[in-house]
Amino acid sequence: MSNLTEVKEFLLMGFSDKWEIQLLYAGLFLLIYLAALVGNLFIIMVITLDPCLHKPMYFFLKNLSFLDLCYISVTVPKFIHSSLNHSNSISYLGCVAQVFFFFVFASAELAFLTVMSYDRYVAICHPLQYGAIMTSGKCHQMSVITWLSCFSYAAVHTGNMFREHISRSNKIHQFFCNISHVLALLSCESFFLEFVTLALSSCLVLGCFILMIISYFQIFSTVLRIPSIESRAKAFSTCSPQLIVIMLFLTTGLFGALGPISGASPIQDLMLAMAYTVLPPFLNPIIYSLRNKEIKAARWKLLRKIYLLKK
Repeated sequence: MSNLTEVKEFLLMGFSDKWEIQLLYAGLFLLIYLAALVGNLFIIMVITLDPCLHKPMYFFLKNLSFLDLCYISVTVPKFIHSSLNHSNSISYLGCVAQVFFFFVFASAELAFLTVMSYDRYVAICHPLQYGAIMTSGKCHQMSVITWLSCFSYAAVHTGNMFREHISRSNKIHQFFCNISHVLALLSCESFFLEFVTLALSSCLVLGCFILMIISYFQIFSTVLRIPSIESRAKAFSTCSPQLIVIMLFLTTGLFGALGPISGASPIQDLMLAMAYTVLPPFLNPIIYSLRNKEIKAARWKLLRKIYLLKK
């Protein structure tokens, strides 16, 4: 180890070394990124402009759309830029920033999905107390606490991972600074410390997961007791988009966390990384736009206003 030099930059070994294939992937990622950008910005704009959507549920959805924009922007623009410039290097500080913000937005996504599950639980299981519990002040307070907690969480993990300069290797076999791949480059002491921290923080992740399960168990138990089929369908429609988003995020995140670095082919590893970095921000606005009736109504109302203004 004494003969190894300190790493100043990392080489991201992406999908291919061939210029044509790099351009193909850059174009594909650009289309996905633009679609995610437009979709999430449209959700934010619709919720902001429509007074009917100024409710706690949509306040949290607006936060979710904003962090989805940030989440996909951590990795994809850098990959597109590198592919177009035929360069696969990223600076040491750039890699630190990617790891830090990936921790921030991934943990914030889980936290906001947990808060949104609680919001649906209160709305469906305790409708008479909903206005008193989910006030505007409490919603903003929960949002601020969530963001501050996630930034603190990310700072602890990133500090542990980069507490000592890496000198093993500068090659990362991914299209971004993937956490598990960076961990493989750490010294034994740093790796052990970060492994213990990740093990402890997994208890918090498990806690969020249990809270979501409890919330939806109570929701389904309450909804199934509603005698009216129409009321039952309406109650299901308010929480079904969020449930689909939760399943998408947890499924892709679980595969990302448990997927082996060694043993899997490089292309499988890259496809797996795409699943949990690109798919949730890309699909979330589509799911809410198609499955949520109030969002659909507000969308057509806004499009009609834009059309009339053009005339």
